[in-house]
Amino acid sequence: MKNIVLIGLSGSGKSTFGKRLAARYQMPLVDMDAEIVKKAGRSISDIFATDGEKTFRDMETACAKECGKLSGVIISTGGGVVLREENMAALKENGLVLFMDRAPQEILGEDLSDRPLVADDQQKIYRLREQRYDLYCKYADAVVQNRREKDDTEAAVVEAVEKLLHGAE
Repeated sequence: MKNIVLIGLSGSGKSTFGKRLAARYQMPLVDMDAEIVKKAGRSISDIFATDGEKTFRDMETACAKECGKLSGVIISTGGGVVLREENMAALKENGLVLFMDRAPQEILGEDLSDRPLVADDQQKIYRLREQRYDLYCKYADAVVQNRREKDDTEAAVVEAVEKLLHGAE
C-alpha cells in the first residue's frame, strides 16, 4: 500500500492531520521531525543552534530515504523537506504527496516557539512560503487548503486522500 506524505510550511497542519489520518485509516504515523529528534537525542532547535541547518538537512535526507522504503504509513514531513529533490524522490517512490496549504497569516496565530527557522522572526514565514510554494506544488499529488474551519479542512483532507488512494490502486 502507498504511503500518504504530508508536506507544507511549519504550522500548516501536517502533524495534526497526520494523526487524524493515521487514526482514520488505521495506518502508522511517522513524524519525520520526531524521528530525527529521537535519532539525534536532542531537539531540532538544538541541532540548528549547535550544528547548523546543513547538518539538520542531511539528517532529514537520511530520514526521507528511510521513510521512502516504508509501506502503508502516513508520513508527516518537516516544512523544508522539499528543498532537496532527493528527499522528495525518495518519499514519492512509494508515496502519494498531499500539500497542506495554509496562509502565513493563519500560521502566525499558532505557537511557533519550537520552530527554529521562524521562532525569532515570525514574519519569516512569509519569505519561506515565497521560497517554497512552487516546490510544494511541484511535488504535490493533491493540495488541500487548510483554513481555520478544522471540520471543513478535515473533510477536504479525507476527500483528497480517498482520491489519491483509489487513484493509486
